[in-house]
Amino acid sequence: MIEIAGLTHRYNNKMLAVHDINISIAEGEFVSIIGPSGCGKTTILNILAGLVVIDQNQGTVSIGGQPPRAGRRDIAYMLARDSLFPWLTALQNAEFGTEARGEPADTRREKAIALLHAVGLKGFETKLPKALSHGMRQRVALARTFCLDSQLLLMDEPFGALDAQTKLQLEGVLMQLWAATQRSVIFITHDLAEAVALSDRVLVMSARPGRLVANVRIDLKRPRQINELQRDPAYHELYAELWSQLETGMAMSSGDAE
Repeated sequence: MIEIAGLTHRYNNKMLAVHDINISIAEGEFVSIIGPSGCGKTTILNILAGLVVIDQNQGTVSIGGQPPRAGRRDIAYMLARDSLFPWLTALQNAEFGTEARGEPADTRREKAIALLHAVGLKGFETKLPKALSHGMRQRVALARTFCLDSQLLLMDEPFGALDAQTKLQLEGVLMQLWAATQRSVIFITHDLAEAVALSDRVLVMSARPGRLVANVRIDLKRPRQINELQRDPAYHELYAELWSQLETGMAMSSGDAE
């Protein structure tokens, strides 16, 4: 699904954001990326989404055998903020992406209603964002993302600003939706527990300029019950390994790759 080889990117030909990144992601794989703030995690997502253009002399990136470009229908991007239109209802926001892509009204509405129910918002279809809590707005954003028939989901800390209980609930919802569709996911997070709970693999990046320092496979059985993982010793071993790798990455000098 995704091949990134030798990717190095500078902003304005000055600030080195990521250095010599090599990533392969299979179809249907759920991969999280963790690393210190400013290490280039979001830069990688923006490159994949075609929002940041790379110099072809600084590596190659392909998605399904094609180079990135903005507006690809096989990619959906969920941001940390819900980015809902305040004048649209929850249902209208959930179906906005499919409407923009020209799906028939009855088809997109049926899909949006089903997904709003799946994320726990049955009865809130006609509410405006101002009437919804932060967590409920993120549920709408999650429904909007899954409404798109995109095989690759880019998710940039979508639950990072939520309280612990709401985050756990939405992680469980995400797992259910992903299990039903088996899309490829790249998930950015600062939460090591979240990375272990959700992922097939976790990629660990160093301090800026971001370099990959570890590729950790999460060998926990699926389906996973988020609340029950705390009882699994393997979960805690993986958490400790990620923390150790993250400490190594954070200690790396930012000047090594200049």
